[in-house]
Amino acid sequence: MQELFVSNQSPLRIMEFRYFLSMRVFITFAFLIQYVVAGWEIYSITKDPLSLGLIGLAEAIPAIGIALYAGHLADISNKRNLLIAALFGMLISSIGLTLFTSDYMRQINTDATTVLLMYVFIFTTGLARGFYGPTATSIIPQIVLPQKTFTQNNTNKIQALDSIDEEELMDGESQKIQNQQLIKASTMNTTIWQMSAIIGPALGGFIYAGFGMTISMSIVVICIITGIILFTQVASKPAVQKNNTEPILDRLKEGIRFVFQNKIILTALSLDMFSVLFGGAVALLPVFAEDILACGPQGLGILRAMPSLGAVITISYISWKKIPGKIGHTLLWAVAGFGLTIILFGLSTNFYLSLVLLFLNGAFDSVSVVIRSNIIQILTPDSMRGRVAAVNTMFIGSSNELGAFESGLAARLMGTVPSVVFGGTVTLLIVGFTAVKAKAIKSFSY
Repeated sequence: MQELFVSNQSPLRIMEFRYFLSMRVFITFAFLIQYVVAGWEIYSITKDPLSLGLIGLAEAIPAIGIALYAGHLADISNKRNLLIAALFGMLISSIGLTLFTSDYMRQINTDATTVLLMYVFIFTTGLARGFYGPTATSIIPQIVLPQKTFTQNNTNKIQALDSIDEEELMDGESQKIQNQQLIKASTMNTTIWQMSAIIGPALGGFIYAGFGMTISMSIVVICIITGIILFTQVASKPAVQKNNTEPILDRLKEGIRFVFQNKIILTALSLDMFSVLFGGAVALLPVFAEDILACGPQGLGILRAMPSLGAVITISYISWKKIPGKIGHTLLWAVAGFGLTIILFGLSTNFYLSLVLLFLNGAFDSVSVVIRSNIIQILTPDSMRGRVAAVNTMFIGSSNELGAFESGLAARLMGTVPSVVFGGTVTLLIVGFTAVKAKAIKSFSY
């Protein structure tokens, strides 16, 4: 009974989980402040929407390229130490970005050189985030589940979801409680990320407008250092090892094979990737802020924060009331709402209407994020969490960062507004296609 009691406690009662969430707050601050100020700085120099897309591409290439190997390391290594190493990588990149965009260096370098150096350090940031993403996701069960229970779970067999029934997944009362614990922890992790994402962009916009690039990036560096200090308070956990002598390539293939054999996980990831790939307008917000809505960097920060505000309120409601009905149906409707709000945002020329639409966009997106995160946490064996999280990082990286590149390229070819409307329309078409073809997701519940 003691094991069940510990498993059923609120994750927030676990001190190490609180340190982990605190670290996430400061690292999210750092990343989003950097994203806002770097985007504005590059666009102010180039006046080219494609340059904004290249920011996403510069980060996506290393993050996606290294993700599978990072997931492999997360499964066989000490996750705490690996995560700290990734954070130091982000710190070094941000220090470099701070130094080479300083007033002194701007006097020495041309605008073209400055932009090129910014892309270089964004690239190295993406490399560090390629390790950070899978490791941060896969370490949560080690923190919130009792060590005895966690070790026992390492023996879970890897099976295709469609080869077993739901009762087998929920093996006994203990398994149900553990799943509930993981859902709570995953939802809290997402909530904290979104709450930080409300403040981070707005703070970045106001700091940039008031103090410029150097001060803004110095705050980014301070946030990363604070995050590292907080996370060092989390105790080291033993590595989850499974056939550690197995060739690396075979282990990487095993992670990919597991995802593609689980129709529920694959559908959830694919729906997110393709919808956001075409429906993401966030990368073009500097263009909207300067050329369409004329609201300046302060307005850009507020615009960037509104999706997260919508997400936090929605996630808080979900945590209290839970998601009604079948999870799969809810996921499809949420992504459809995401696409529709993107279309309307692209057509809006009013700042306040745009804020409302971005708020709703974040609300719909958060439902998708919570469902996808919970599906991965529940259906992934402990020995596979790093590699499955890596595949998730690749999908999400593709949708967010490559989506930014797609948005910038489409804006150059089609114009800003037509490209956003086109992207939202494609998102709706993807939802319709998924609803017809992916029958497994429509009947899924947890």
